[in-house]
Amino acid sequence: MKKPKWVVEKEQGKRKAAAETLWLFGLHAVRDALMNPAREKLRLVVTKNAADKLAEAIAASGMTPEMADPRRFNVPIDAQSVHQGAALEVKPLNWGRLAEVAIADDERPQRLLLLDRVTDPHNVGAILRSAEVFGALAVIGTRHHSAPETGALAKTASGALERQPYLRLRNLSDAITELQAMGYLVLGLDGTAEATIEQALEGRRDRPVALVLGAEGPGLREKTKETCDALVRVDFASDFGSLNVSNAAAVALYASLPR
Repeated sequence: MKKPKWVVEKEQGKRKAAAETLWLFGLHAVRDALMNPAREKLRLVVTKNAADKLAEAIAASGMTPEMADPRRFNVPIDAQSVHQGAALEVKPLNWGRLAEVAIADDERPQRLLLLDRVTDPHNVGAILRSAEVFGALAVIGTRHHSAPETGALAKTASGALERQPYLRLRNLSDAITELQAMGYLVLGLDGTAEATIEQALEGRRDRPVALVLGAEGPGLREKTKETCDALVRVDFASDFGSLNVSNAAAVALYASLPR
């Protein structure tokens, strides 16, 4: 009996995901990946100088590096990448399901960042750094039209990719609905909103809060806006205009924390 088309496509997707690898580069990104026991590591290419700087991490990982000439660093990354003599082929991290990362296992405030079609890996990398600094439980993107794990994202995240959960889900509106059922207050960032983040959270800062940010320019999609509990804006001191999405994420996350 012939399999339905959706079954075939699902099986093909699983096989593609199983075969997927990426190259991390740069001393910080490679060091933190080497030290991460949850990261499946396949191949390490380093110059002697980089090997000396990464000696402790290489020993901890148990990997045998391939030594490369700095003038002929033959790994499949962009020629303009600032690799600092270190590149590591890995499998993408698997952070599990949304419900597994949305509940804190410690005393920190429950905060999440959701990204609606934010595709720039440098922005997402910077958002992961801010999320780690301000204690967000996870950063959530979409499976399509969002930045996947890449070497550029990992380098911008400066190691945060190895510690800060980053999930990419099929449908953002479904994820918002799931979080609302778990008790989350979901606030969408919109520069034209009447209420500020502080006003929306007055007397409710102890609630679990998810902040949703859209891509620079188009912002949140209409479906996303309709699914959020409320739309809010960052409270600017003057008619400044707007922040880029990574800066807005940091400011919004800080503004949402208990005082």
